[in-house]
Amino acid sequence: MPDAACVLLASDHVEGYVHVLTVPDGTVTARLTGRHLSEHAGFLALPGGRVACVDDRRGELLVLDPFGDELVERAVPVAVPAEHLACDPSGRLLAVTTGLGRNTEPWSDLLTVVDLATGEAARVRTRVGEPGVTVLGGDDPLVVLRHREPGALAVHRFADLLAAAPGCPPVTPHAVLPLPDDGHGDAQAPASREVFAATGEGVHRARRDGDGLVAGTVIPWGSSARGWYLRLDTRRQALWSTLRGGAPDPLRWPEWTNQAWRHDLATGRTRPTELGPGLVFRLALARDHTAFTRIHPDGDELVLLGTDDTVRRVPLPAMDGAPRRGGTPWEGVQRRAVAASPDSDWVAVTRGGHGEVHLVHAGTGEEAARLRPGTPLHHGGHLVLRTLDDGADGDPVGR
Repeated sequence: MPDAACVLLASDHVEGYVHVLTVPDGTVTARLTGRHLSEHAGFLALPGGRVACVDDRRGELLVLDPFGDELVERAVPVAVPAEHLACDPSGRLLAVTTGLGRNTEPWSDLLTVVDLATGEAARVRTRVGEPGVTVLGGDDPLVVLRHREPGALAVHRFADLLAAAPGCPPVTPHAVLPLPDDGHGDAQAPASREVFAATGEGVHRARRDGDGLVAGTVIPWGSSARGWYLRLDTRRQALWSTLRGGAPDPLRWPEWTNQAWRHDLATGRTRPTELGPGLVFRLALARDHTAFTRIHPDGDELVLLGTDDTVRRVPLPAMDGAPRRGGTPWEGVQRRAVAASPDSDWVAVTRGGHGEVHLVHAGTGEEAARLRPGTPLHHGGHLVLRTLDDGADGDPVGR
């Protein structure tokens, strides 16, 4: 068991490694080999400092305990390629959707549900696409799938899915709530039993009502841009996203505009903050800051937005193989992953292809260490930062 109160899990999904390092000293305490984790499904925080993730090559859901005697606590076969991963608020009931993988269009309609307490698992067929997923808790937990084209929130009883017959039978939703066709981005607020879905017109919200959902008022973006990602701030009960604007042509990505978008669930207040042009996507939530990475041909940076609305910009060294003008920001290029814990001031940022992780103190903006897990971290890899009881599991959607 690591001595440090904070641990970093770094996935090199291209090379097939998962590294566990103590923070801030960077000691490697454990390493998995031959494990190619789904970067899209990401890491899902579970109670007790554990995380769940999906090995896309072996087709396994892994429960990892970086604070325990054995890193791999459980491995359960699931359908792949994993698209999205979520659990109920207790962290016991999990769902994994399938989608695109390394294909030009979605082709799999398989959904896997898992009960970690009993070890039971079942696979069913839903709809081909790239469905998002949330799992609402209660006496009779619900699996809510967010579909596109046609858009819908499809509601299934978890118990029905888990009891499905062998052979991956098709299932029919228990209830359906219409949604625009361009949904992308999901969140759940366990305290209010609400689910949220990002669309072009804003964030659609729905509240559990018995075995179904009741639509709430759409939260507008307040901008001509839109968010493609949603995340719950577990400390401050707010929704976060990054609004991307500008020409949709990926060759013009250096011109894309980016705003940090925060919506306070208690007050209903929405606050945008300018981040600058280029590529900004996922974000990370530290104790008193929200962290974004911005990639641009004129220079990359870590942007730290404080709870007092102060903005600190930390320059990052350039990456060999970074996205360039005239090319897309996705194919065959290096990127950056970012991670933080809501119980810590540390923020970790990868330098894709270089095998480096910049460890920055959010309060000062100073780089305290440069960690080297031992593999290149191609495409930026993927990160999660945990302390034993940081409350990150209050967000039951994989990131």
